Amino acid sequence: MNIIIVGCGKIGTTILSSLLAEGHDIVAVDSDPAVISEISNIYDSMYVCGSGTDCDTLKEAGVEKAELFVAATGSDELNMLSCFIAGKMGARHTIARIRNPEYNDQSLNFLRQHLGLAMSFNPDLIAALELYHILKLPSAVKIEYFSRRNFEMVELIVREDSPFCGVALSELRKKYEAKFLICAVQRGDRVYIPDGSFRLQSGDHIELTAAPNEIQKFLRMVGILQKQARSVMILGASRMGYYLARMLLNSGSHVKIIDRDRQRCQEISEKLPGAVVICGDGAQQELLLEEGLKSMDAFVSLTGMDEENILISFYASSQGVPKVIAKVNRDELRGIADRLGLESIISSRTVSSNVLSRYARALQNSLGSNVETLYKLMDGKAEALEFRVQEDFPMTGIPLREMRFKSGILIAGILRGRRALIPAGDDVIQSGDRVIVLAAGHRIHDLSDILQ
Repeated sequence: MNIIIVGCGKIGTTILSSLLAEGHDIVAVDSDPAVISEISNIYDSMYVCGSGTDCDTLKEAGVEKAELFVAATGSDELNMLSCFIAGKMGARHTIARIRNPEYNDQSLNFLRQHLGLAMSFNPDLIAALELYHILKLPSAVKIEYFSRRNFEMVELIVREDSPFCGVALSELRKKYEAKFLICAVQRGDRVYIPDGSFRLQSGDHIELTAAPNEIQKFLRMVGILQKQARSVMILGASRMGYYLARMLLNSGSHVKIIDRDRQRCQEISEKLPGAVVICGDGAQQELLLEEGLKSMDAFVSLTGMDEENILISFYASSQGVPKVIAKVNRDELRGIADRLGLESIISSRTVSSNVLSRYARALQNSLGSNVETLYKLMDGKAEALEFRVQEDFPMTGIPLREMRFKSGILIAGILRGRRALIPAGDDVIQSGDRVIVLAAGHRIHDLSDILQ
């Protein structure tokens, strides 16, 4: 598919990398020659140096043939204008990155309609929503939602004292009455789609699927259900910090925000009168302790420096804070965070690439199904996808045990109306179902791609 990406900053280059890996033909546009020179040495793509609002630049990039046009510069207004011009020049689908909190839902709906945007995305808001969900279920390292939150996929880590350790999956299913499925396991650098004889080990990362109430029931049974975080300390009054604090305050949580920028503290205290805002250097351990770090249910580090987020989060964890989350965008630092024992990591770049990858695949759908949701799991080594089954899907009504799936493929769930099914061999896929597919080592564009 022909795609143009305008803006090659942190978000833009992550989207570029993700869509190149999907096999798309991409032209990247940026007004800074130094940026173009740098990324052209890393990514095998076409590049045009110029403004995303300049017609000659867009024409040189081939906008009239673009099936997808993404504007991801640091300016919301430039992104919207660039998409508007691109649409008028022939781009079929346009997507703008819009981050400013002043653009509320009503404003965005108006802008999307009158600018002809296929969609807009806000990396900070998407990441904040992911953080909020984790703080509601702190036992999880990560939570993914499917089918309007009627089905969940939760990532957990098997500890040495865990009741999972050394146990075969078939034994777990017999021992606990909850309806769940452990559909993927990451052990070191390898990802497994396990069968019933697979035995879990300490340090394994597991993906567990079930309906939300069944996950709560299962975690309670095994004794690892943590209470929802009600007192949260946020380091960094960034846009992401603002969005997260607003969500937490609306749910009745107590929020304390620390930032060294006095003007930013003043702004956020006016916007969020329910939050306690402290102007100070969060890297100072004395300040964190004075502000009650040890009494917090959760600590979230969202400064603009990955290294600072990792180190301060490690300190918070050492002080016994039950749930610690750090924002880490750079892939090369995520391994360091993991080795330091930081389990929950958030990346606005990753959530943005997930959104764009999902949309790009949806445009390519062909036979009997549509990508509804897409998540990259386990350091990108596996994917979870939700498909809506159409009437012409060729395998409806056939028991799963009679289907021949590619290796590394598992049907992790079937959603039929409001019912969430953990599939067994006798279950069938019906028209109108939503099917959750777990894929390791494959890029699935259509539900029919899972079959041999």
